[in-house]
Amino acid sequence: MAEGIGYEPNPSAANLRRQQTRTVGVLVPRLTDTVMAMLYEEISAACVRRGYHALVATSHDDPELERENGSMLLGRRVDGLILTTARVDGGFCQDLLARGVPHVLAVRTFGESVAAVGDDRLGGYLATRHLLDLGHRRIGLIAGPDHASSALGRRAGYEDALREAGLAVAPELIYPSSFSMESGEDAGGLLLATEPRPTAVFAVNDDTAVGLLSAVQRAGLRVPRDLSVVGYNDIPLAARLPVPLTTVRVPFAEIADAAVEQLVQIEAGLPAVTRRFAPTLIPRGSTARYR
Repeated sequence: MAEGIGYEPNPSAANLRRQQTRTVGVLVPRLTDTVMAMLYEEISAACVRRGYHALVATSHDDPELERENGSMLLGRRVDGLILTTARVDGGFCQDLLARGVPHVLAVRTFGESVAAVGDDRLGGYLATRHLLDLGHRRIGLIAGPDHASSALGRRAGYEDALREAGLAVAPELIYPSSFSMESGEDAGGLLLATEPRPTAVFAVNDDTAVGLLSAVQRAGLRVPRDLSVVGYNDIPLAARLPVPLTTVRVPFAEIADAAVEQLVQIEAGLPAVTRRFAPTLIPRGSTARYR
């Protein structure tokens, strides 16, 4: 009968009746960050596969902007939120828990909300263990911001590997970054000025590693002859640099798919648990045996 009269269902009306918009709000620090852009694309694709659409907003890693733009997404009547902006103190995520707002964390976590994350501690260990196996003993770290669980996990893995090798953690070889190329270049300049200079550096994401490579070139040094470098995430640029970057690959597609599935489960009133995905070391030309 519907066919005979040319009836076509109206998805918006149907969703309104079910109190759903089939839209997921996604909050990321910034879309100029290659990792976050990649992750958002994977989340969007995972939403489409389930009949949802993704709506994105940025926080610039500012807690107030995170709260403001997260509230804006909720005002658009999204069915739930996926946040890659979690801070270790909880912050906005604590508000969402208290209000019972369906949400899932991706890449970063703070320990209470359901999350889909990489095993950052294992990844930091693999990166540092690789350098140790090549004979390096003076290994610098370009760390990330202390509010990000991903950065803290990778630093913990770096320290685990050093201690396992019987080496002390040297504070003078650790400099923070904001995960950006600019901060990686700044931290890299400071590391290269340290005496004695490190023979290898682990940068906790690929953007900071690229910034470090710029500092190395500016200092008249060469990778890997003068300095071995390991990054993290395996962004597309990593394999296409003049000296391809050794890095730790994070399974972003799996993390994104898990985050969307977890949110769908939470919306349906089903139990959902945090999932952790193992990273993989990808050796390339930026690391070499210590001479």
